[in-house]
This record gives sequence, structure tokens and C-alpha cells, in this order.
Amino acid sequence: MRKKIDMEQVLRNLTLDYFGNGKHKISPDKFFDIENALLLDVRSKEESDSIFIKLEHHTNVESLNIPINEIPERIDEIPKTKSIGVFCPANVRSSIVYAYLLSKGFPDVRIVEGGYLALTEALKPGQILKVIKSKK
Repeated sequence: MRKKIDMEQVLRNLTLDYFGNGKHKISPDKFFDIENALLLDVRSKEESDSIFIKLEHHTNVESLNIPINEIPERIDEIPKTKSIGVFCPANVRSSIVYAYLLSKGFPDVRIVEGGYLALTEALKPGQILKVIKSKK
């Protein structure tokens, strides 16, 4: 079991080198290529109910909606053994949850960059067809 990291240590690690090398973010295309991944949708339940992200054909990626305000109470639902991509429309809530999960000892967390536009680009018919064909 991983130990919790002090938030001050998380902040100390967020250097120019860290951000300059993009260690905090990942594109949807690269994220969908990861084996054993979790797309953590931190939008409100109402937002998720309006536009739900299921990812049925991306069998390597699980999708889970936990609104940002419920993360502390539901943190045990988030597996530390998966690569976690945190998603919200403008990356504000994603950034907050990203730092929070790092402070709780999650080893592989990134912000899925680009919001809805980037996700919908990565999930266009041609991309989904490519995923389906690669599974056959």
C-alpha cells in the first residue's frame, strides 16, 4: 500500500522541469493506448448524466464518474494500480483532483488535456473503428 504524501511535497515537485516536460498531462489518444487505465470524470452527476462517457470499445480503459466534491469520501473506488486520467471540461477540477490524488499516494495520475473537444476528436467514428478492428 502506498503512503500518503504531504501536499507541501507535491507542490515542491511541481517544478518548471515537471510542467515543461508535460509530466502532468496526457492527450486522449495517448491515454487510450495505455493498458489498464481509468478515465476519472470529475464532473458533477448532472453533467455526467447529460453526456456520459462509457468507452465500451476501449476495453483497456475503465470510465468512472466521481464528482469533485465526492472524491474524499469515495477515494477507495479509485484503484492505485491503474493509470489514471482525470477529466473535466476545462481542466480546472481535473487539476485540483490531480494534485489531491498525488498527495494521497496515487503513483500514476495525469490530466487528460483538451476537455470535451479533445475527447470527441479521439472518439470520432474512424478512431473507434480503428480500436474495434485492432481488438479482432
